[in-house]
Amino acid sequence: MLRTVNRVFLGLVGLILLALGGSVLAIGLGVSAPSWWIHDSKHDVLLSYAERTRWRDDGWWWPVVIAVLAVLLLLALWWLVAVLRRRRLAEILVDTGDGEGALLRGRALENVLTQEAAHIDGVGGAHAHLKGRRSAPEAHVRLALEPHVDPGTALNDFTTGALTHAKTSAGLASLPAEVRLKGVKHGAERVS
Repeated sequence: MLRTVNRVFLGLVGLILLALGGSVLAIGLGVSAPSWWIHDSKHDVLLSYAERTRWRDDGWWWPVVIAVLAVLLLLALWWLVAVLRRRRLAEILVDTGDGEGALLRGRALENVLTQEAAHIDGVGGAHAHLKGRRSAPEAHVRLALEPHVDPGTALNDFTTGALTHAKTSAGLASLPAEVRLKGVKHGAERVS
């Protein structure tokens, strides 16, 4: 969801800035502007003095300007925090027993969890990613189940198989997991 919002927002801002900048450049180079455009010639300003001071004396003007700018600032800050926040766990701290510890790449453990979960009978596809702290990771797994499989059995096979293997191989005391089960889309079967 956030990736889509990010791409749409950046695309719209980019298109608006490109259109405005390109039009200002074209008019500055001498291209004639349409009659409805906001400025006419290369000596024209974007906003005249009369347009800038038109509503300055009205009582509603400054509260509206401040509210719009505050909303824009909050949206920009929300977007910046969402973009900079790390979604995935980059590394996991593995206790080696000698007091030093070792670092395991989070993607490596995610790939192992995904591949081992995909080999469970009745699982049509799997995807895993890790969140949390590097000393206490949490697994978030999506399993796509075939129509014939019992969800309880598939979940039990995953927790006793792939999840337990990942926990013991990384030397973790616990590896909490959130597993989302979804059915694989399939065509209607013919019966005779």
